[in-house]
Amino acid sequence: AIDPVRGITNLSTGKMGYAVARAAYEAGAQVTLISGPVSLPCPPGVRRIDVCSALQMHAAVHREVAASDVFVAVAAVADYRPAQVSREKIKKGARSAPPTIELTQNPDILAEIAALPEAPLCVGFAAESENLRDYAQSKRRSKKIPLIAGNLIQDGFGGDDNTLILFDDDGELPLAQAPKLQLARQLVMRIAVLLAKAREATGT
Repeated sequence: AIDPVRGITNLSTGKMGYAVARAAYEAGAQVTLISGPVSLPCPPGVRRIDVCSALQMHAAVHREVAASDVFVAVAAVADYRPAQVSREKIKKGARSAPPTIELTQNPDILAEIAALPEAPLCVGFAAESENLRDYAQSKRRSKKIPLIAGNLIQDGFGGDDNTLILFDDDGELPLAQAPKLQLARQLVMRIAVLLAKAREATGT
């Protein structure tokens, strides 16, 4: 929020996240969906927690994550927020110039969860406008997560279809353009494989 009326947001619809939640439930998982404001119905069988800001999402994830085996960070959380939020609507009035809005960085939810002593299996998303492979792999390494799903914004932002590339320690797995639910099911299958490997490695 900037004031009670205006805010900083982006063009993400939440469709990919809701598809992943549905696909995970279909695969037998108990799913908690922490969702920003969207115009989408909650998938049947999924528990939804509604939030309106990056800080609210950060708090909700930390409350819920201890009970989770897998954390999938799909939301397009804003990197920055206004340092000060006006309690009253900012009026244009006789201003000759727009107000200055100072920004401060939001917490990196995925990096924080991945760094927990008993972290769940963490899966990230990288939506890029260029150099997808380089940026996605760099993000995966910097956050120290086992799997990241990357896509070019022009291939899926806001639409019903998407094109994904899955990056993990075994390399990359391109997923052809398809409806987001179909891609989400393929992603969940890959998560299941990695979860089984992780459990086998730890003997759990």
